[in-house]
Amino acid sequence: MDWRWLAICCSLPPSLMMVAMCFMPETPRFLLSKGKRREAEEALRFLRGPDAPIEWECARLEDACNEQGSTFHLSDLKDPGIFKPLLISIVLMVFQQMTGINAIMFYAENIFEQAHFKDSDLASVIVALIQVIFTGIAALIMDRAGRKVLLIISGFFMMISTTAFGVYFYLVSKTPSTASVSSAAAEPHPDLTWLALASMAIFIAGFAIGWGPIPWLIMSEVIPIRVRGFAGAAVVLSNWGMAFVVTKSFQDMM
Repeated sequence: MDWRWLAICCSLPPSLMMVAMCFMPETPRFLLSKGKRREAEEALRFLRGPDAPIEWECARLEDACNEQGSTFHLSDLKDPGIFKPLLISIVLMVFQQMTGINAIMFYAENIFEQAHFKDSDLASVIVALIQVIFTGIAALIMDRAGRKVLLIISGFFMMISTTAFGVYFYLVSKTPSTASVSSAAAEPHPDLTWLALASMAIFIAGFAIGWGPIPWLIMSEVIPIRVRGFAGAAVVLSNWGMAFVVTKSFQDMM
């Protein structure tokens, strides 16, 4: 597909989202924080359905807003109860990006080409499909297995897969001593080609069950409600800031 048509196709989902958001209400908690109780009840009715106990839930949310107290100030970061969860969330996001996930997803086709893997475009699609499947699996097992256990398992599988991929590149890059067979060295041994795709697939699967979704979940669980707006923005900024650093560094190293 020509890149112009690809850009047009990619513009359709956000355009549909923009139209759909015109019919979405504000969140009930935000409306209650602004003193708009009637609008908050309507939003709850839209979200929960006409038969749900709207008044009871609205009262609970209102009490939570009242307990929240004053608005957040930067001086509140001196409070360990705010600073420590925020720091934990930021560090988790930094490590999430330091796994190299975005660099690998952005440059998957280039990586497979460097690995002399045939049908590199098809391999990239397979890798993306694996990410979708295992993210769904993570959603099913996350509350049963626990956050910490999944992070450890996820890190272990990513460590094994990247080590195997490094071994693959090492074996492929070894050149024979004679010039007569130098042309054959341009292609890896057929018995090794599976290692490239298998390593990448295990890496993506490992990331999807742990380091992909769990840092976002932990952020929502440990950060106090009062600072969730500011803290959420800071955590997302650290995530994408680190993603830029890793992706740019990867390109330079390539």
